[in-house]
Amino acid sequence: MFENELELERKSSNMVPLLTALGLVLLIGGVVFYVVRESRQKLTPEQARTLVSTVLKNQAPAAIRFHVGVVKPSVNDRPGDPHYKLLEKAGILKIVRHKDGSATVAITPDGERVIQQISGVARTKEKDGTELYSVPLAQRELAGLSEVAMNGPSAARIEYSWKWNPNRLGDVFDASGSTVKSFNTWERSTLIQKYGVDFYHADPKKSSLRMVRQDKDWRVAAE
Repeated sequence: MFENELELERKSSNMVPLLTALGLVLLIGGVVFYVVRESRQKLTPEQARTLVSTVLKNQAPAAIRFHVGVVKPSVNDRPGDPHYKLLEKAGILKIVRHKDGSATVAITPDGERVIQQISGVARTKEKDGTELYSVPLAQRELAGLSEVAMNGPSAARIEYSWKWNPNRLGDVFDASGSTVKSFNTWERSTLIQKYGVDFYHADPKKSSLRMVRQDKDWRVAAE
């Protein structure tokens, strides 16, 4: 009986290294499986295009704001500012100016047709009886991908280029257009700095996004 107990003890002591080795093999195998699986879940160019397009679409479009009605000069808006003159030159607005600095501003029939064709126009009734218009001019859109680089199993960098997609009113507000060029230097500078004028038909601009994968989805990395 004593010999049987010794035999069992010997067998038990031999099993410990075997179980330890087996556990180590399983652990290494699990790690290898995880690494291989993660490495295969790269951010593809197709996914990158969709992600960048969504990010650009969610950014606010370039827009112009103006009032319709009897508009009096204020800190926020003055009917003598160049964006009213630009809209008037483009045939969007009809403006009758008064001696006290105010102006009666109305949208022309052609202006109504142009604005009706633009999505995302917002109209707000103001306390002074005027109506505030906020009209989109252009939306950013993806022009191309130059690189999708993985920075580890769950991080990536997308190098891309984007361009403006202007609507009909955005074409009027193009800095290289004949209407904007008809203004003097100070007015053109003011239009660019404050009133939505930009080079909407310029070459695409380069940019980049850092992405991280969370819960199996790719998202823009927090700054």
